Amino acid sequence: MSWSETRFESLYAEPSRNGVYKPKEHHGRGTKIVNMGELFAYEFIGQQEMSRLEMSDHELEKSGLQDGDLLFGRRSLVEAGAGKCSIVEGVDEPMTFESSMIRARLDPSRCEPRFYYYWFRSPQGRGRIRSIVSGTNVKGIRGSDLKNLPVVQPDFSTQCRVVETLRAYDDLIENNRRRIALLEEAARLLYREWFVHLRFPGHEHARIIDGLPKGWERRRLIDLADVAMGQSPKSQFYNDSGDGLPFHQGVTDYGFRFVSHRKYSTKVTKIAEAGDILLSVRAPVGRINITPDKIVLGRGLSAIRSRTGEQSFLFYALRNHFYAEDIIGSGAIYAATNKKELESQELLVPSNVLQKEFDAAASTIDEQIANLTTQNEKLAQARDLLLPRLMNGEIAV
Repeated sequence: MSWSETRFESLYAEPSRNGVYKPKEHHGRGTKIVNMGELFAYEFIGQQEMSRLEMSDHELEKSGLQDGDLLFGRRSLVEAGAGKCSIVEGVDEPMTFESSMIRARLDPSRCEPRFYYYWFRSPQGRGRIRSIVSGTNVKGIRGSDLKNLPVVQPDFSTQCRVVETLRAYDDLIENNRRRIALLEEAARLLYREWFVHLRFPGHEHARIIDGLPKGWERRRLIDLADVAMGQSPKSQFYNDSGDGLPFHQGVTDYGFRFVSHRKYSTKVTKIAEAGDILLSVRAPVGRINITPDKIVLGRGLSAIRSRTGEQSFLFYALRNHFYAEDIIGSGAIYAATNKKELESQELLVPSNVLQKEFDAAASTIDEQIANLTTQNEKLAQARDLLLPRLMNGEIAV
């Protein structure tokens, strides 16, 4: 089946718009603002926690977001980020978007916006976007080129049936993500209850010495764990296919507990083992997750492993520490931290018995998170196999 095509702009409800830029003094309060971090991490953007920006009613009227808006990466240091498309859904309070994005608001009486979100994820749609990417160090697209892209235009009822088919997969994935978020929050709150508010089992009878329960101490990371730093990708040979280990440059998938890997290296020098904690050492410093498999470490990462086996305890301790401290190093170009700075970070260490007790509870939660993550990977694979066949009309709906 062959679908007709039209210029993308012909589907617009209004002209596309670049996002908002404001000086630093306007940040930290007011309206939620979608940054490139959210665009990379989430396909459906709406109810996530995000940064805030002071906006007037007039500015929001011009640059606000509503359900069905498509957001495209306007410029990115990573080529895959140029033209990357996400859709706004589930908006429950005023939102805007930053200057590195383009907003395309489609006319819902003429088309189904979610169909075009799926189309821009398909090989055909990604190919069209790549045709308008330009730039050397910073890759980007222009709104003037985006509006002139030829896009498919099946009839409205066909668009809705395609969306209904693919939405079934995404709804299951989203339900699992919500369950993962609840599990993560349960473990985080348990850590804070025990080790921040000091309401751990038996706290009623604990002796407090110099502000800490007896047997607790502050220790440097170097005394608790082995830390490996990544290597510059310039000294690695890597490609998108072939033999070798996955290569990962940074904690880009920070919205998810486990990282995904898209590059491969055949020259292994700096590696992380399955289960290692990955922590970003370049901006934003302190993003943290876990690798489910053996990988080659890029320069933006460190790999951390507990010397006593309490890996879950160490994960939540580091997460609490870095999100609280928000440390950055003294990098000249990028905010960064080095191995010496990282290893010198002091963590609160409870008694061995309490560490093991927390680790046992958190490990059970971690196992549930891992199982749900695996389910989502399989659902996404099934959806992505179906996507190109639906989008070229090969499968009738």
